[in-house]
Amino acid sequence: MDKRTIEVLELMLQKLNKIDGDLGNPQILANVENIKRLNKERGAIIDTCEKYIEYKHVKETLADARILLKSEKDGELKEMAQMEIDECLERIETLVIEINASLLPKDPNDEKNVIIEIRGAAGGDEANIFAGDLYRMYSRYGEKLGWKFTVLDQYESAAGGFTQISAMIKGKKVYSKLKFESGSHRVQRIPKTESKGRVQTSTATVAVLPEMSEVEIDIKTSDLRVDTYRSGGAGGQHVNTTDSAVRVTHLPTGIVAASQDGRSQHDNKDIAMTMLRARVYEAVQLKAQGEADALRKNAVGTGDRSEKIRTYNYGQNRVTDHRINLTLQKLDQVMEGNIEEVIEALTKDEQKRLIELNK
Repeated sequence: MDKRTIEVLELMLQKLNKIDGDLGNPQILANVENIKRLNKERGAIIDTCEKYIEYKHVKETLADARILLKSEKDGELKEMAQMEIDECLERIETLVIEINASLLPKDPNDEKNVIIEIRGAAGGDEANIFAGDLYRMYSRYGEKLGWKFTVLDQYESAAGGFTQISAMIKGKKVYSKLKFESGSHRVQRIPKTESKGRVQTSTATVAVLPEMSEVEIDIKTSDLRVDTYRSGGAGGQHVNTTDSAVRVTHLPTGIVAASQDGRSQHDNKDIAMTMLRARVYEAVQLKAQGEADALRKNAVGTGDRSEKIRTYNYGQNRVTDHRINLTLQKLDQVMEGNIEEVIEALTKDEQKRLIELNK
C-alpha cells in the first residue's frame, strides 16, 4: 500500500482506539446519545481497522520468515520459511484489495431493502417457469441470511411459475448483495412439455430496485393518476368483487405500478406507491448516469433488464456469468440458493474496477 493510504489507516486506528476508550468512560456512557453516536462511528470503521491490524501482523510475520530463510541452514526449516513467505504474500495481496475497497465511497443504497421484480420473457411457458425458479433461488438465498420476503404483486402462469412477480425483501445490506442481479437471465434445458427431448433457450428478466422513502423520492399528487379495478386472475390472493386493485400512473414519465394482492384498496395503493417510487428512482438514475452506465457496462453490466448477464445450463449443470467470465459446474447448488460465490465474485470485480478508477 502507498504511504498516503497507510497514513489514513493509522489515523483511523487512532480514532478506533479513542472511541473504545470513550465507550469505557462512565461519564460518556451516562448519555444515551453519546453511546449511539460512538457505536455508529465505530461500526463505520471497525472492519477496515481489523483488516489493517491483520495486514500489519502479516507484514511482521513475513519479515521474520524472510530473516529465517536467509539465516537458516537446515533445508527443512528453509522450506517451511519459504512456504510461510508465500502464504503471507498471498494474504497481503488479498488484504490490500479488501482494505482499498473498504476505503472507497460507499454506495448510498447498499444498506437499503429492495424490491425485486422478475418476469418471464422469451420462451413462453418455459420462461414463466424459469421466472418462478429464479424467485425460489433468491428466496432460498435470503432465508440463509435471515431476510424477509413479502410478495407485492404476482401473476401466476397456468403452466407454473410467474409471468411476473414483485416482492419486497427486507434485511441486512440486501441491495449490496443483489444489486448486480438486474438483467436478462437465460436458461438452457429440456422443458417438461418437450416430448422430443430438445433443449430450449428461454429468458427471464430481473430488476433489483432499492426501496425509496417519500422523502428521498418526492412525487407530487398532481403528477399521479390513480385507477381502481376489480382484483382477478391468477395471482390474486384476495380476489373479490369490489374494486380493490389499484393502478398508479406517474404522468411525467408514464411509469405504472399496480397491486391487487393487498387486503384492501388502501393496502394496494400503498404497495403500488412503494413500487412506483422505486421505478421512478430507477428511471431518474438511468437518465442521469449515462456515462457512468457506459463504464459500468464494461465491468459488471448496467443492470439493464435487456442485457444478458447469466446463463443457466441444466444439461451441463453449469452456470456462467458473462460479465466476469465466471463459470461454475454447480448449477444444482446455485438453484438451491447457494449464490454467494457468484455474488462475491461480482462484488470483488466491481471493487477492483473502482480502485483502478480512483488511483
